[in-house]
Amino acid sequence: MKRALAAVVLIVVAGGIGAAGYWLGIRSARMATPVAAVAAAEPASGGSPEAGPERKILYYKDPMGQPDYSPVPKKDSMGMDFIPVYEGEAENTLPPVTSPPAAAASGSARKVLYYKDPIGKPDTSPVPKKDSMGMEYIPVYEGEAENTRAPSTPATAAPVAKGQGKLLYYRNPMGLPDTSPVPKKDSMGMEYIPVYEGEEAGAEGAVKINPAKVQQLGVQIVAAERRELTRTIRAVGTVQADERRLFVVNTKFEGWIEKLYVNATGQPVRRGEPLMEVYAPDLVVAEREYVLALQSQRSMANAGPEPRGGAGQLAQASLQRLRNWDISDEQLARLQRGTVTRTLTLRAPANGIVLEKMAVEGMRFMPGEPLYRIADLSSVWLLADVFEQDLGVMRDGQEVKITVNAYPGTTFSGKVAFIYPTVSPETRTGKVRIIVPNPDFRLKTGMYANVALDIRAADHPVVAVPDSAVIDSGTRQAVLVERGEGTFEPREVKLGAHADGYYEVRDGLAAGERVVVSANFLIDAESNLKAALKAFAPPDSGAKELPKAPPTPAGGTP
Repeated sequence: MKRALAAVVLIVVAGGIGAAGYWLGIRSARMATPVAAVAAAEPASGGSPEAGPERKILYYKDPMGQPDYSPVPKKDSMGMDFIPVYEGEAENTLPPVTSPPAAAASGSARKVLYYKDPIGKPDTSPVPKKDSMGMEYIPVYEGEAENTRAPSTPATAAPVAKGQGKLLYYRNPMGLPDTSPVPKKDSMGMEYIPVYEGEEAGAEGAVKINPAKVQQLGVQIVAAERRELTRTIRAVGTVQADERRLFVVNTKFEGWIEKLYVNATGQPVRRGEPLMEVYAPDLVVAEREYVLALQSQRSMANAGPEPRGGAGQLAQASLQRLRNWDISDEQLARLQRGTVTRTLTLRAPANGIVLEKMAVEGMRFMPGEPLYRIADLSSVWLLADVFEQDLGVMRDGQEVKITVNAYPGTTFSGKVAFIYPTVSPETRTGKVRIIVPNPDFRLKTGMYANVALDIRAADHPVVAVPDSAVIDSGTRQAVLVERGEGTFEPREVKLGAHADGYYEVRDGLAAGERVVVSANFLIDAESNLKAALKAFAPPDSGAKELPKAPPTPAGGTP
């Protein structure tokens, strides 16, 4: 048993020694390659740098062959110095890279712009580099940036047109405030969009969009034009009786109702139609006095002037007393014929409808007590509640259109007669009186009605744009003006009245200028992004410069 354990221990120790030797051998082999390269780079005479011409160090690379470079001397994690790479050695110390046909055919030196991932991932580097699998990044030379870039979708990058301007930078495809000097993808894998020289609009905040993208966004453009703006003010109200056509039937003497002729509320009456028969003792006495005075005056027709004059004054006083009690001329003519009746007939003072009937047959009434309330409804009032902001354009005599739920599809006409001088503090509305003819009595008092009033915004045509063209932030109103093919400029405007789906433009826009009426928020967002980039990026900053590779020798490429 002890011998078996000893044998196992010896085997383990031997395996460890073998593995250590294998690792040291690999390490020595890897170290030998860079040392040999450095030795080969030494001048042939004496092996010292002073013996030959001085060579420029381009950069320092990792001694273990890792994808790590440094522009200055450096040590790795194990304390080993990075190996210098001299001018003229860059191509020998880098793995062979398949060059594009243009590079192989050209004998002149070309500038390396950057290094791209060998398997097409959205990753670039300004210096030589290796990926996680040890594969060298591929150099991209000047003039090859667009041809070697990963394919883009038609929505994000269009092919380079013949005669297109210089590539300035790449912008985020979703409109975020992010740019890149080299090709790049966002977190969703979408290619950044190239921005070329000439696509930058000259005006502050202006934006230029590819015509294909303009069509894809569904951008619609119309011209600002002069037009008459008509604004419709809407309100609600109730139908009421005309206060000037209300009548109350009462008496100026005490009496009793003997008989009622109009004995129902809502009954129509005509002027002069009998309403009731009343008995009034004081009235009967006054009538008899008048009859006696008339008879005395007639009997003294041949008497002297003084008796005849006294009888005439008595008859005239009795007549005036009856007239003060509103006795009609017809009844006075009957009294002049000498006929005195026990009752008096009260008649309707006007045409109308009995709104209230307080009279009851046999009841006693006192002077001034109302017996009937009659209204002429051939013309009615409509009291509309108009919002405070609309009262300023209301004028007497304006025509209005009225509809009621009782008669669908029927429109009544009326005119504004009076604008009340007060506003309700609870509803912030003002009363407007509208007179409406009602010859067929279809409009009933208390009906709920809708009112529409067309108001002209101005006495002359004004410059107007559709309300969809206005971008309103609350404190700023702007429109997007087309300045050319695919170029749009946000312009602040001063607005006036709003009517019929149009805004009056008082300042900032002239008739004939073309504005965007759809997809304008998308263009405005891109314009704001461009203005923000101009505000935060210093002039001639690196945002428009492509990345530079490590220093290259005068006669070759790294």
